Amino acid sequence: MRAARLIKMVLLLQSRPTMTAAELARELEVSERTVTRDAQALSEAGVPVYAERGRAGGYRLIGGYRTRLTGLARGEAEALFLSGVPGALREMGLEDAASAARLKVSAALLPSLRDASRTAAQRFHLDAPNWFREPETPELLPTVADAVWDDRRITACYRRGEDEVVRELEPYGLVLKAGVWYLCAWVARTAGDGPFRVYRIDRFTAAEASEERFERDEGFDLPAFWAERAEQFARSILRAEVVVRLSARGVRGLPYAVDALSAREALEAAGAPDADGWVTVTLPVESEEVALTQLRGLGPEAEVLAPSALRERFAQDAQRLAALYARTPRADG
Repeated sequence: MRAARLIKMVLLLQSRPTMTAAELARELEVSERTVTRDAQALSEAGVPVYAERGRAGGYRLIGGYRTRLTGLARGEAEALFLSGVPGALREMGLEDAASAARLKVSAALLPSLRDASRTAAQRFHLDAPNWFREPETPELLPTVADAVWDDRRITACYRRGEDEVVRELEPYGLVLKAGVWYLCAWVARTAGDGPFRVYRIDRFTAAEASEERFERDEGFDLPAFWAERAEQFARSILRAEVVVRLSARGVRGLPYAVDALSAREALEAAGAPDADGWVTVTLPVESEEVALTQLRGLGPEAEVLAPSALRERFAQDAQRLAALYARTPRADG
């Protein structure tokens, strides 16, 4: 436990010029007293850790000291090689850089760990696109990705409906969601619900990066931002409600037929089953048309109670099905 913490402390100090005891304690999840003892232990072991006192003081490594990555366990080394997604890196134009980085890491590893990249690749593969969909790489993705990595502003022309708009953007991060690339960016001088927006990169018709760099907001958390926006989007499109009565099998199938979060919340808010064991739920849906398509998949395990117009459409579908299956099928030929 302590050995792993000491290695992490050295790597932290390699990555930053100086770190205070409080910063190290926070990163290592220990007390400042423990940081002091660990620094002393590293110094006694020959690692040149130097402590500077005073308001601007802290811990640093002397003389550009670097350590080889000999402290990695096999599981850690394999996890390191899983951190890159080859297809995504290739689409962003970073495949060569990633390959060079993997070679450098492999060279620094102990001989017994140098097969980590192969063993990891044989045990995990990420296939991001949806089934039954031909993945397409947006033409402007490498340009946008370069700007993201370099913190450079871009001028982008974006297709919105029938119109095109031009935006000056500070590109903060890229997200690959089910085979679709999105850009999370700060929009200067914007009005409305905030300056951070999300853009589908395949809707960019032009993008040009400037030489001017922007200063990132260090408080921006890309995974948290994306999770919040994704939930907001999912809820924003659910503008209608339907009341549905479900059998036990229908209850189990509902999360697979409609939005899973909406299904879970509707089932949690539902009352007790009726005398037949069926449960009645009020379900948020995108529209009656979408609900018709989604709930058809539950067949006779779901009964739409409201709105009446949707119930009537299901009744008509049921009558047509009954008529089809009531007659004897024609023989081929």
